[in-house]
Amino acid sequence: MDRQQWDDRYASTDLVWTAEPNVFVVGELAGLAPGRALDLGAGEGRNAIWLAERGWQVTAVDFSAVALAKAAKLAAARGVPGITWVDADLRGYQPPPGSFDLVLLAYIHLPRAESDALLQAAAAALAPGGTLLFVGHDRDNITHGYGGPQEPAVLRQAAEVVAALPELIIQQAGQQRRPVATDDGERTAIDTLVRAQRP
Repeated sequence: MDRQQWDDRYASTDLVWTAEPNVFVVGELAGLAPGRALDLGAGEGRNAIWLAERGWQVTAVDFSAVALAKAAKLAAARGVPGITWVDADLRGYQPPPGSFDLVLLAYIHLPRAESDALLQAAAAALAPGGTLLFVGHDRDNITHGYGGPQEPAVLRQAAEVVAALPELIIQQAGQQRRPVATDDGERTAIDTLVRAQRP
């Protein structure tokens, strides 16, 4: 989907996703000491706001102005300071190198070459000791899971993400199951999760 399609999608409803942070973001990052965080593909801001509420100084990047406006409004309504909203296309965005204690990439689905380039830029943005967390729909989700993109070319598996991060220490990499509430009852999505650290 391009920028206009995402703007239209975000404009079509109050929140496309819940205002609550992703379950894996909470599970993996709740124990980290706050510092400077970069949320790439921040959407409506649910993860950025959660981080800022815990003392992080967050730079949240997305190419949908509609999503960022909704995110800023939600942050203001919750009295959350400490977030810088950046309107930029991740395919060309270059974060300042060595500047962040945390870089989050949650559900950014791009073709392989663009995904690898983004992962490498994200890794370069980490300060020494910084954490990178990648979460996205796994390719196996198409046949064995629920929801998400149905185009294999934009879905990553853990080994592919790891291969794009040769300079980092891999702390965790694999598939994760995520319950999804639907009108027909609970379903299970299959996600890829990779957590890594810059030495």
